[in-house]
Amino acid sequence: MPGLLIADEDVLSRKKMADLFIDAGYQVTVTNSVAGVLYGTLKNTAQVVLLSPKFDELLATDLIPLLKQCNRNLTIILVASELPLALIRKARSEGIFYHALKPTRPGDEDELREAVKCAFEKVTQDSADEEL
Repeated sequence: MPGLLIADEDVLSRKKMADLFIDAGYQVTVTNSVAGVLYGTLKNTAQVVLLSPKFDELLATDLIPLLKQCNRNLTIILVASELPLALIRKARSEGIFYHALKPTRPGDEDELREAVKCAFEKVTQDSADEEL
């Protein structure tokens, strides 16, 4: 079962995303702490992480390299409405898979849904490549 970790301090946003992906058949874990993100990463319960731009007073761009050290195959999708271009560039250089806009209205979830689908396809392909 594909593991998706939703890491967001905003309770409402976390719940909306969790409901969306549970309905889509993913095994979803949610957290509002850096400790929860690290635990899910180290235990390999999540192959894909939806990460908000700021977390426990820590910017995602500071957390991403740490997560990649814990699991270099982790696929990270940064979910944010408004970020300075410099932060997006830094996040990309640190190895995020995608930067998705945070859904704000009904119907806005399509981009995020497609990004998660593509991320899991990448995880599946990477796993198949490692077995060869």
